Amino acid sequence: MTDDEVALVPPAEIARMAGVTRAAVSNWRRRHPDFPEAVAGTASAPLFALPDVHRWLDRQGKGRDVADEVRLWQALRAERGADMVGALVAVAARLKGDKGGGPLSPPTGELVDDLARERSPGELVADLAERFVASENRSGGEHVSTPALVRVVRHFAGETEGVVYDPACGIGDLLLSVGGGKVKGRVGQDAADGLPEFVRLRAALETRPGDVETAHGDALRDDRFPRLKADLVVCDPPSGQADWGREDLLLDPRWEIALPPKAEGDLAWLQHCYFHTAPGGRALLVLPASASYRRSGRRIRAELVRSGILDTLVALPGGLAAGHSAPVHIWVLRRPARPDARVRMVDLTDADLSGPIRPDPDRVASVPAISLLDDETDLTPTRHVAAGQPGAAAYEDARARFEELLDALHGALPHLAEGREDIAATVNVSELMRGGLVQVEEGRPVSTTDQLDTDFLVGFLNSAANTRRNTSGSGTHRADPRGARVPQMDPDRQRTYGTAFRELETFVQQLEEAAKIGRRAVQLAHDGLTSGTLDPPPAARKPDAGTKKKRTKREGAE
Repeated sequence: MTDDEVALVPPAEIARMAGVTRAAVSNWRRRHPDFPEAVAGTASAPLFALPDVHRWLDRQGKGRDVADEVRLWQALRAERGADMVGALVAVAARLKGDKGGGPLSPPTGELVDDLARERSPGELVADLAERFVASENRSGGEHVSTPALVRVVRHFAGETEGVVYDPACGIGDLLLSVGGGKVKGRVGQDAADGLPEFVRLRAALETRPGDVETAHGDALRDDRFPRLKADLVVCDPPSGQADWGREDLLLDPRWEIALPPKAEGDLAWLQHCYFHTAPGGRALLVLPASASYRRSGRRIRAELVRSGILDTLVALPGGLAAGHSAPVHIWVLRRPARPDARVRMVDLTDADLSGPIRPDPDRVASVPAISLLDDETDLTPTRHVAAGQPGAAAYEDARARFEELLDALHGALPHLAEGREDIAATVNVSELMRGGLVQVEEGRPVSTTDQLDTDFLVGFLNSAANTRRNTSGSGTHRADPRGARVPQMDPDRQRTYGTAFRELETFVQQLEEAAKIGRRAVQLAHDGLTSGTLDPPPAARKPDAGTKKKRTKREGAE
């Protein structure tokens, strides 16, 4: 796009911008004579000038009051369509002063520059990367890792002072975030066009520790780093590949354990990662739960266990992977193999992973290899953790805690009267931040003055209006306090709101803990009943027919 051109948008994008259906846009075109004329496209697929559309929506009051970051995302979608990777590369290149990714239109480039003045270029590109992940997750994208999954992998990966490698690095969330602050270098490869370049630019803008080298290509078919031995290998590979190149790779040296079957692309990625693990290093892979028990992979699983290569298997809740809700497992491999040949099994399927990741002791088991090497070699962690579960004492503890939480929930919701206050007057949080009245600590906005109550601030940041303001037309939400607005109130009134918001937050926390403990009690009960460590309650003895008749006569006489 040249400087004298403007961004063009189809009716579907106008609908997303305004938060309506495409049919509504068609109705606007018929009923409103001042609706912008199409400037390009065809009669069945018209294109409209984005500035004209913005002005019309503003005049009609049909556009949403959105944050600048959302406006940037909409502008990028309008310019690049489905090529959002190219859009991210263009933004990152502009921020870094490179010429990659192609030019942005003047209005979009100016918006990028404006946002970069409010925050660092690294923060801006990280915000856009997070929005990209959310949009790809909604559409079933396979080359992204959700923030929750990245956080869990980072926990189990720990730190290293060596080299980190990700052969399917995607947008770079895993590659750039694991390993800690003493990483010597980071190496990534990905088959998707543009992503390796974006990872390189993103790393430079975010000043991540360690030198970063990336390459384009399918790591299984075209390993661009054949001699690399990394201290920490992480990978969330594409799963369910019907053809991962087996016929062309029959004699490949990466198959140290065994040649993966054609249907086991997941185990091909596993061996690729292990091959690139340096002595004393570890590899962590995110694989579908079925890789732990599919019969076609039994031989490779058995050898992983028998040799002591498989160190840990972690079962995660469903919904952590992008594009689907099926559960996944984290496989932790170690080189050299452990001589004691035991596998640590961790069951986090019912865990709350939003806070600190601390598995309950009774959800962790150290399983001898001999116990795993049967005809199936089923390595599903929940199965082996359940086999060593405690009995009645653990169940009664969970049941008692659940009832205690239910008692606390009773009457915990605050009593709220009908509102009589006009809270139309608001102030932009970005102005408060520029004035030093608000700062962000560990991702949470905090007041630095007695004139602003922190709980009041946080409560209104989560309002429906601020959520809409930070949500793009495609439904992608990014919680950014800079674009939010909060009411102007005196400090005493703020504190009454803050108290109510705290009570609501306490109720939510207790409610979530009750749900977690309730599920835990159910799991303990189910495991105990099916393993024989718990007995069902004795059935109440049914009265015989004679007793029923006597009781009926007596009740009638009364």
